[in-house]
Parts: sequence; C-alpha cells; structure tokens
Amino acid sequence: MSSSLPSPLTDLPIRRLTRDDLVPCADLSEDRGWPRDEERWALLLAAGTGYGIDDPDSKGLMASCVTVSYGPELAAVGMLLVAGRHARRGVGRYLMQRVIETAGGTPLSLYATSSGRPLYEDLGFIPVGRTVRLSGTFRPTAESGSAGTGGAKPSGGTGHVVRPASAGDLRAMVQLDSDAFGLDRTHLLTRLPAFADHLRVAEEDGELIGYAALSPSADNHAVGPLIARDTATAKALVTSLAAATDRPLRVDIDARHDELLDWAGACGLRPHSETTEMVLGGRRHGDRARCFGPLSLATG
Repeated sequence: MSSSLPSPLTDLPIRRLTRDDLVPCADLSEDRGWPRDEERWALLLAAGTGYGIDDPDSKGLMASCVTVSYGPELAAVGMLLVAGRHARRGVGRYLMQRVIETAGGTPLSLYATSSGRPLYEDLGFIPVGRTVRLSGTFRPTAESGSAGTGGAKPSGGTGHVVRPASAGDLRAMVQLDSDAFGLDRTHLLTRLPAFADHLRVAEEDGELIGYAALSPSADNHAVGPLIARDTATAKALVTSLAAATDRPLRVDIDARHDELLDWAGACGLRPHSETTEMVLGGRRHGDRARCFGPLSLATG
C-alpha cells in the first residue's frame, strides 16, 4: 500500500501526546525495531512533553518526539521516531525543526544513534560525548562481591552499603543528582519509584553517595540513571541491581568511564551499540565524573 503525505510537509499537523497515546507510541517503537517500553513512554509523557503526527494511512502515529525540560538552561530530547513506511521523506527533520522552534532558544540535548547523527548535525547540534550500550547475562566477578538487597559493599572504604531506596532517600537523591548532573531533575526523580522495578542507593556512614534504577525493557532489565561518587560505588550499584533480576542486563555507560566499561565486560556484558550525546545552543552541565549512565532517551 502506498503512503500519502501532504505536500508541503508543513501541512502535517503536530499535536501533543497524552497517556492515551501509550499504545500508539509503543507500536511506533516496535515498528522501528525498538522495545515497546510502555513504562518508559509513560514516564516520559508524565515528566515531559510529547509531540506526535498522526498517520494519514492508519490509526497509529506517523512520528513522535518527547522533550523533558530541566528549566531554562536545558531540555532533553528523545524518542524521535518515524514509522518505517514514512522513513527518509523528511518527516523526522520537519518534526525536529518544530520542536527546536517550540523550545524558543532553550538549549537542547539528545543521544543520537549513528543513523540519526547526520540529521542533528545538519540542524546545528554538536557532539559532546559518547555512550556505550552493553548487554548480556551479568556474572559477578570476585571484585563485585556479594550483592544482596541488604548490603553490597563497594571496595575502598568501610561503612559502604547498597540498599533499596526508601521515600526518605528522595531529598538526598535529588541533591546528589543535582550536584552531578548540574541541573534540577526533581520532576523526573520523583517518578522513578513508580517507573523502576528496583531502585538502589549507596551510602557511606549515613551519607548518600550514589543511586541507580533498574527498569523493564522488552526481555531485558535496563540500568539507568546511574549516579555515583566513584567507580567502586557504580560497580556496587550495578552488581546489586543485577542480583535482583533473572533477565539479561542492559547498561548504558558514559564512554569516558573506561574502568567501568572494562569491568562490565569482565562481568559478561558485551558492547551492543553506541550513541553520541549532542547539544544545541548549550553545553554539558554538571560533574560528569559522577554521571556514569543516563536514563536512556535515544532519539534515533
């Protein structure tokens, strides 16, 4: 069946997406070979703003995009998807241009796949980092140690413990995240307990020094975000979360963290793909030495 598109593309109406669009959004992800991830879509549509173009040939979506605002200094862009039958016809560029216009000068950031990167470069985005996705069956090394839910201990100090997060940890999590990420992500973090199957915190002598979430994604469990004071703490958080699931593990790790990447490989996780972190009209914020892994918002 041939697909029909208006000419010019500017005749395509763009509308706001709501929770009522979860199934069409998941269908669009599946159409492009991504996991359906309805839980992730629900989180993003609750914490951010979704944009969609209805497919003139069906009841589903032709294209989607989500932005999550972190105030006037930055908004994250993700889930830019175009249905396969409408690919390579300028729809993604058209939608992204409208998103940029709607941002009104607010700097934007995104994680681009290799196929999407040329489009974003054409639109003025510049690369500022790289993230490696690893996946597989996690097999703890001797270094990883015990990772029960009650107390995985990072090496390098006494008093370290990893445990399930509680409601009382939220304020310290937000503070740690703001210091590391450089911007306030309270509206996202407050939704993590409902989104994640498991949420862990690491503390030392009563001070919170890291946190990480484990969320469902198709037949995998995905780690992210992963914020930690140091590599030993990041390892302990991943080890604890891996012990909480019998599914294959997926971890996105900032490529600058060579030690964590090597350790993950030694634990049985293999590189699967890479994305490029890109920004438009802004810069990287925060102390990325403590930002080990993002909450993945790949944009295609």
